[in-house]
Amino acid sequence: MLERTITAHLLKLAEFFPVVTIMGPRQSGKTTLARTYFPNYAYVNLENPEMRELAQRDPQEFMRTHAPPVIIDEVQRVPMLLSYIQVYVDEHKGNGQFILTGSHQPELRAEVSQSLAGRTAIMNLLPFSISELAAAGIVMDRDEYIFKGFMPRIYDENVPPELLYSNYFMTYVERDVHQLINVANKNAFETFIKLLAGRVGQVVNLQSMSGEVGVSAPTLAAWLSVLESSFIVFRLPCFFRNFGKRLTKSPKVYFTDVGLAAYLLGIKNPDQVARDPVFGGLFENLVVLEVLKSRYNQGQESELYYFRDTKGLEIDLLLNRGQQLYPFEIKAARTFDPSFVKGLKKFMTLADGATSPTIVYAGDMNPVIHGVAFANFKDIGAIINKDSN
Repeated sequence: MLERTITAHLLKLAEFFPVVTIMGPRQSGKTTLARTYFPNYAYVNLENPEMRELAQRDPQEFMRTHAPPVIIDEVQRVPMLLSYIQVYVDEHKGNGQFILTGSHQPELRAEVSQSLAGRTAIMNLLPFSISELAAAGIVMDRDEYIFKGFMPRIYDENVPPELLYSNYFMTYVERDVHQLINVANKNAFETFIKLLAGRVGQVVNLQSMSGEVGVSAPTLAAWLSVLESSFIVFRLPCFFRNFGKRLTKSPKVYFTDVGLAAYLLGIKNPDQVARDPVFGGLFENLVVLEVLKSRYNQGQESELYYFRDTKGLEIDLLLNRGQQLYPFEIKAARTFDPSFVKGLKKFMTLADGATSPTIVYAGDMNPVIHGVAFANFKDIGAIINKDSN
């Protein structure tokens, strides 16, 4: 298994909380992480029908049979267990007793927060980051990162990306969607996901998409919430601090793993990536999610936004840290262009507290032009961690 950056944060949480809940997409490595760093814990997976039936029918017997320290996988399958875990940790003092994993939020987050308030820490684990792959000696080109994505099985087990994402997509639609909502028209739901891939990095207009999908905009909004709650997509909100401008208010949509987006667009190999009409959005997806991984791996909340006003000024990504804003423009080009700094220069005149404006691109030169730094996308994790300390 590749070393995960989030490990230090996980071990620290287990030192100070009776329960640690690891949330994230399916196949992002939650179980592997838990079992690797808590090897002496008992393990139970609630996807197992027999285990799930016991937990539902006789939770006290389940708790007796699987006494702490224990890892309980996919705990969202039996949310009533959380109340029994609460009683147990209240009666048996000690930290690091339960490691829970779950693939759905915010439903699970709400259940955990209500039942285990003050007793659990919650952390988010996303697929591998560029820096995690680099630490294992895996360094690729821009287009190969986009095509292959970052799911652990691609690197741990050498599963071909197209095979993995095909299975991942079918499994998700067949199982998770039907657990969360009753989709009457599965084909329409699949069409919606593929249309989202074609709009990656954009503000999604559900009203216009409803005509293409053949269902109402409110239904699409519910579906989008389901995609977000099961970590398929990530919504990047618009930053609302008033800079004297009318702002776009709708969020932009990205896929939690860019490889899935590439698969949904029908990209068959890395050579097709740069020729795809959505190439710029795919590269932006790659960078935004790398920043999100860096935040989560350091145990921090997202605090990520974009900025767009009605006059066309747009900043692709803002990191909000207290009273300071770190703005980033994302360009897929391999060659730096001084004109890239235009939007950031203008933004810096509007935003009090903005600092360290950066162009993230695919080139290797690192000039500073009019106070705007250029940085290669592979370095974005280190840049975010430096700014976050």
